[in-house]
Amino acid sequence: MQIVIAGGSGFLGRALSASLLRAGHDVLVLTRTPRGTHDVIWTPDDTPAAWMDAVDGTDVVVNLAGESLDRRWTPDRKRAMRATRLNATRALVAAIRRVARRPPVFLSASAIGVYGVRGSEPLTERASVGSDFLAQLCRAWEDAALEAAALTRVVQLRTGLVLGRDGGALPRMARPFQFMAGGRLGSGRQFYSWIHLEDWVRLVEWAMARSEIRGPLNATAPAPVTNAEFARALGRALHRPAWVPAPAFALRAILGEMADAMVLGGQRVIPERALEAGFSFVHPTIDEALAALYLA
Repeated sequence: MQIVIAGGSGFLGRALSASLLRAGHDVLVLTRTPRGTHDVIWTPDDTPAAWMDAVDGTDVVVNLAGESLDRRWTPDRKRAMRATRLNATRALVAAIRRVARRPPVFLSASAIGVYGVRGSEPLTERASVGSDFLAQLCRAWEDAALEAAALTRVVQLRTGLVLGRDGGALPRMARPFQFMAGGRLGSGRQFYSWIHLEDWVRLVEWAMARSEIRGPLNATAPAPVTNAEFARALGRALHRPAWVPAPAFALRAILGEMADAMVLGGQRVIPERALEAGFSFVHPTIDEALAALYLA
């Protein structure tokens, strides 16, 4: 297959591209700063441009583009988070609309933040959308992708905390443990819905091939854990104690609004559609997933 990935130079995009190339697929990465032979320069707006030729006749378009969420959410930062996601998605939809040979599937990133902070409530793809900033951002992001639904199959990848040693949040989360200062965050009762990087890549590739999969798809492992359970599991994998909690007030002082939405809030997300359709996770539990990353 020929696959076009927007945002393919990031943590998730690099892993997905590498897996697809190993499987023998042709991969083109849309990026502002091309560096490799598989990169195509793009300007994420909806005006006709040379990069749109890459979309014509391709088998899959994957949209992972967007400003990172992991820095303090200033007003300027929030505007950039929204603009980069919506502009990129609208540009890809415009390309799909214009080309002569439309791709059969469009996989567009979203996040489990779409559900808002919901305590211990189990959240499947049928759950309602939340009302906070992140939830509304994700909803707008998904709505922009759905503009292509009359043209092709659209899958909205609601990704949770992706665990990998070489990127994403896990290296930062592990650092305090390496100095014997790791522990739960806030109360520790908030749920973390996570997925091993290998399973995230496998789930995306599976969704590409399954014609019945469309609409929201929770990209999380089937066993979410509380933050306290996550901290203890990470301590076990690193052979370090998990006894130094980070108080909620300190996290709010450092992170601002982002603390409640992404660190202290949490969602208990269940990948119902993937499980019902027969997807099998290689790393279904947190202890097994962290052991695979740190003890293998």
